[in-house]
Amino acid sequence: MRVAGLIRVVAFIFTVVTMWIFLRSYTNFNRKTIRLPRWLGMPPKETHTPKFKCGLSKSCLNNFFAFKISSGAANVVGPSMCFEDEIIMSPVRNNVGRGLNIALVNGTTGRVIRKASFDMYSGEPQPLLDFLTEIPDSTLVLVASYDDPGTKMNDKIKTLFTNLGSSYAKQLGFRDSWVFVGAKDLRSKSPYEQFLKNNPETNKYEGWPELLELEGCVPKKVM
Repeated sequence: MRVAGLIRVVAFIFTVVTMWIFLRSYTNFNRKTIRLPRWLGMPPKETHTPKFKCGLSKSCLNNFFAFKISSGAANVVGPSMCFEDEIIMSPVRNNVGRGLNIALVNGTTGRVIRKASFDMYSGEPQPLLDFLTEIPDSTLVLVASYDDPGTKMNDKIKTLFTNLGSSYAKQLGFRDSWVFVGAKDLRSKSPYEQFLKNNPETNKYEGWPELLELEGCVPKKVM
């Protein structure tokens, strides 16, 4: 009996000591948790993803213009153009059309000079020929195709686009996809161009190649 009583006393003392240690540790932890923001002296920092002009993945240098051009998707979704973080042509702005969509921008100031679309399937080629002939010096030329950019394309128009720096204008045909940035009297080929031939075996859409996107930073004044 004495042994059993002794065991109960030891067990009781052990329980009391264990609870006392637990409560002491819990109280100290609570104090540290409450005081932690005071030690920091400031709230946690929020992380922000940087936003660049026209949604580019990086910022352009001060002497460059940011741009992004998307061709049309088949004959369903029209093309769009962004220049210096401003949407200058798009279906939402209701200023794009079937054929070739072109924006002229002052190569020094970045001011948009003129915007127009030319029906290259059922329209006449002369309005586009006049438009290209009248482009002022030091002008950037942004081009996006939609549906069919090539049916009414003649040799004179192809030559004018080639003189603007295009490497693919002379290949442009029925329902091809094309995006391009050139400049008046460019002495070399423009590095800002993408072209995709209409091919039934490789077309993404029925009767049309896939949408093209072109983005980057174009130098001011001289390309």
